[in-house]
Amino acid sequence: MVRVDFYVSGEMVDALSIMAHRSESQRLGREIVDKLKEVIPRQNFQVSLQAAIGGKFIARADISAYRKDVTGYLYGGDVSRKKKLLAKQAKGKKRMKRFGKVDIPSEAFTVMLKKS
Repeated sequence: MVRVDFYVSGEMVDALSIMAHRSESQRLGREIVDKLKEVIPRQNFQVSLQAAIGGKFIARADISAYRKDVTGYLYGGDVSRKKKLLAKQAKGKKRMKRFGKVDIPSEAFTVMLKKS
């Protein structure tokens, strides 16, 4: 028997951890990570979901970030201004990922309890 831990954006969530037989753990980790990807809502930054046994990650899925067209209102001519806005957005996303918390809905815990 091994303990399969689940990480949401790099932080381990103890409530999601399960015990499984070593032969079933790989398949179980992938299934649950895929289910969590459907249940956890998208954020303004990219969120990674991972399953691990000990220190070894066995499954990973990424929830993509919401996209916003910050250059939509610009006219076609000024490329440097467009690049400046995109760089500013990238800097903000990086900061948000550092400080942002991912709220895990209660449905995510019921997903863990359901079989298939």
